[in-house]
Amino acid sequence: MKFSQTDYPTSRREFLTRAGGGFGALALSGLLAEENPLAADAMSARSPNFGGAKSVIFLFMDGGPSHLDTFDRKPKVNEYAGKPLPDTIERKITPMGVSENALLATKRKWKRFGESGLEISNWYWNVGELADDLCVIRSCQADGLNHVGSVCQMNTGSILAGRPSIGSWVTYGLGSENRNLPGFVVLLDNPKEPPGGSRVWGTGFMPATYQGTRFRNGPEPILHLTNPNGISDARQKSKLEFITRLNRRYGETRPGESELEARIASYELAYRMQAHAPEAVDLTEETQETQVLYGMNEKHTTPFGRNCLLARRLVERGVRFVQLYSGSGSKWDAHSGIEQNHGLHCGETDKPIAGLLTDLKRRGLLDETLVVWGGEFGRTPMSEKGDGRDHNPYGFTMWMAGGGVRGGQIIGATDDFGMHAIEGHAHVHDLHATILHAMGVNHEKLVYQHQGRPERATVNEGAAIEQVFA
Repeated sequence: MKFSQTDYPTSRREFLTRAGGGFGALALSGLLAEENPLAADAMSARSPNFGGAKSVIFLFMDGGPSHLDTFDRKPKVNEYAGKPLPDTIERKITPMGVSENALLATKRKWKRFGESGLEISNWYWNVGELADDLCVIRSCQADGLNHVGSVCQMNTGSILAGRPSIGSWVTYGLGSENRNLPGFVVLLDNPKEPPGGSRVWGTGFMPATYQGTRFRNGPEPILHLTNPNGISDARQKSKLEFITRLNRRYGETRPGESELEARIASYELAYRMQAHAPEAVDLTEETQETQVLYGMNEKHTTPFGRNCLLARRLVERGVRFVQLYSGSGSKWDAHSGIEQNHGLHCGETDKPIAGLLTDLKRRGLLDETLVVWGGEFGRTPMSEKGDGRDHNPYGFTMWMAGGGVRGGQIIGATDDFGMHAIEGHAHVHDLHATILHAMGVNHEKLVYQHQGRPERATVNEGAAIEQVFA
């Protein structure tokens, strides 16, 4: 007599499932549900450990914005322009080597904003009007020198590919408050992907269910939301239910294949999105005043402004994590012509970001939405190619707003030339721990077991920066 693979138990879990008419499975499923959110509905909303924001909007300036020309004024850079760094400043390796190039002066004008008096350059004066909402962290540090490794680290905590992104960790820990939209959405301002491609919003060793969903740039962020001609809703639903039955039957003999479970979940989500997503991404519902606030009346600010407005609509509807890329494809990388490069990209983002903060605030959403701005690293005070700046992971600036953050303050500092963080050091792991803390999640307790090792978003390092919060 022949037996097929499905005729006898192939694992301890399957044995328990069949034992006692399934009573063993009831006990097992109860235990798994307590230990692992995957045992239940993976994207069901879960309560944070303490308070916390509901959503994150991460504004990623792809290529490395210069902190020296935006949020960290250094008069000595101009004073020493045309000369090498003083001997008192430690030399560090950058992609151009250990540089003795002359310092490059910044041409920015600076202004103090709000009651806090934060100094911000004229490349971001619209954002400056919201200075009292900003917590500017001037002592950020990373480990990578190139874009691929550094973008990977700012997203996943490691310069090496293969770990889950911070957006995936947030959705793994908290799920989503809207079952009809993805829990983690990625928005690019041009067709080119960032260095490393889609893996920077991937799930690494975690189930694919938690990966980011990329929406297209332009007026139709999601394709195929309507049924093809001649296909009724009932027929579409029947087809998807049939495909799901086939997939689940196939999956019964292959437990642990997260890609299959993610595919099944994506089909179910896609069907629900057909009913709900068209309204969520329809920006024509917004007033003319709101569209102008985001810069959608001007050609150069429309792409990023559209994404900022879409991000607000998504978090308003319960999407947990939204990441917006400016200059996707490392377009902020200003090895030469920094005036032209940063002048363009700051001009594309200043008004939309200010509009986003203003709109969230007036709708009562800023307190429950953490907004993060920054790139994979900063840039050097030394010149490259005469009119550009090289990569600088040793000391750079990011800022946070909303989500319980105490605005109008500066944390940490770089040296007089903006080369090294010298106080309040904030490594990428600390930044990720702080984002999770803002969401009400203790980064040390958010654990995913992988190959017998407890893995955490902060690579088992880092600490939340307590000074960030009120």
